[in-house]
Amino acid sequence: MEAVTPAALRAMKRAGRRIACLTAYDASFGHWLDAAGVEVALVGDSLGMVVQGHDSTRPVTMDDMVYHAACVARGVRRALRVVDLPYRSYQEPQQALDNACRLMDEGRAQVVKLEGGGPVVEIVRHLTARGVPVCGHLGLLPQSVEEPGGYRVQGREPAAAQRMLEDARALQAAGADLLVLECIPSTLAGEIRRSLQIPVIGIGAGADCDGQVLVLYDILGITPGRRPRFSEDFLAATGSVPAAIEAYVAAVRDGRFPGPGHSFD
Repeated sequence: MEAVTPAALRAMKRAGRRIACLTAYDASFGHWLDAAGVEVALVGDSLGMVVQGHDSTRPVTMDDMVYHAACVARGVRRALRVVDLPYRSYQEPQQALDNACRLMDEGRAQVVKLEGGGPVVEIVRHLTARGVPVCGHLGLLPQSVEEPGGYRVQGREPAAAQRMLEDARALQAAGADLLVLECIPSTLAGEIRRSLQIPVIGIGAGADCDGQVLVLYDILGITPGRRPRFSEDFLAATGSVPAAIEAYVAAVRDGRFPGPGHSFD
C-alpha cells in the first residue's frame, strides 16, 4: 500500500471518505494500526497519562516524545505519523522549529501537532514556511487543563464558538495540513469542517468531521478509571487487539462511530 500523506488525506476529505486515526506509543501497536488500515498514527503526549501514569500531559518531555515517536516509526510503514510537541516546547518560533526538527530527525515524525489558536498561529506559520508539516488542535487543550475551565466541553458559548471558527481558519491560512477538534459541540465541529479545505479530525466532536481519533488504550478498555464518554471499548466484542483496531476502523469508515452517545450538544 502507498504511504499516507497530507495530500492523500485532503483527497479523502474531498471524496467524503472518513479518516481513521488512533494514538500509538510503541512499535508493536504501530504495526497493528498499520495492518488495520489506520490512516494516521498519532504519537500523542497522552502517553504521559496512559503510559507514564501522570495526572496530565504536562510532565511529558521532548526526550519522551522523541523516544516514543522513534519506536512507533519502526512499526509503521503506511500510516502518516503525527507527533505532539509537548508542553512548553513551542513558546517561541525558534524553539518550536528546533524541537519540531528534532521530532522529525530523531523521532522520524512526518507531521508535528501543536495545541491552540491565537499566538500559536504565528508559530504554525513560522514552521510551515520552513517546510515543517503541522497539525493544529482546538477545543479542549490537554496541555492547558490546569488553567480555568479544565476538562469540559469547549465552544458552547457563541463568542467562544466564533473564536474557535476564526482560529481554525487562521491555522489553515498559516499552512496547517490537519486540524484536531476535541470535546466541542457537534454542530460547531460540522461548521468548522465545512469552512475548511484541510481535514478535520474529531475526538468528542461528533460525527460531522472528516475523521475520528481516539486514544488506543481507551478502545482496548485498558485505561484505568472511567472511560471517556466519547470513546468505546472495541476489544470487549472482538476478543483480540488486531480485531478491535479493525472494528474501530470499520466503524469510523461506515459512520457507525461516533454515535449520538459519543457526542456533545
